[in-house]
Amino acid sequence: MHSNWITIKQQGDNEYSGYLSLPPSGKGPGLILLQEIWGVNEHIQAVADQYALAGYVVLAPDIFWQFEHRVSLNYDDAGNQQAFDYYSKMDFADAALHIKDAVATLRSLPAVTAKVGVVGYCMGGQLAYRTAAGSQVDAAVCYYGGGIDRCLELSEQLTLPIMFHYAKNDSHISQAAVSKVKSAFKDKAKAIFYDYADTEHGFNCWGRPAMFNQKASALALGRTLTFLSEHL
Repeated sequence: MHSNWITIKQQGDNEYSGYLSLPPSGKGPGLILLQEIWGVNEHIQAVADQYALAGYVVLAPDIFWQFEHRVSLNYDDAGNQQAFDYYSKMDFADAALHIKDAVATLRSLPAVTAKVGVVGYCMGGQLAYRTAAGSQVDAAVCYYGGGIDRCLELSEQLTLPIMFHYAKNDSHISQAAVSKVKSAFKDKAKAIFYDYADTEHGFNCWGRPAMFNQKASALALGRTLTFLSEHL
């Protein structure tokens, strides 16, 4: 495997960076990986490497670049405080526009030999949904994406395959919010929902032992890889 930070160019003179992880073969389908609120930290880089080992060319863009470049926060009190501060200042619609540049950068790489998908966690789950609604990718996976229920007007634009993973005991996303999202997609055959019993928000994050659920994480990963292999 090979990984490094690359530059993502935008319109005008702006640019930011993303963590790129290549599969052992050096080529494959593309995958945009969208971070939690702790930035492209050690955990997100490990997740990128995990998908790269499955054969994907993975790019994790630095979503918080407008506040600080290459944000990488720990799961401690100081890291949590900074993470939620950045999150409170986020403009999701604006961030989704910047992700377009990350998608374009990924598609331009010679290593990408097939379609491009997006997978997002937590904050990144909503951004994956927004990216999918913009028809910038070929398939999308949203892990416990908060706030999707507040921008469901975008669902009308969404025609590509999309998968949602939700925790049944999520303290950040209510079951009422999940029901709203499911209702908005009830007539869309390409939308798939999975609920995970006895799990909390962030159940895929092994960096936070209090949240991590090994069984749910493994099951969701298997479903995600199967989904991506079918559509990319």
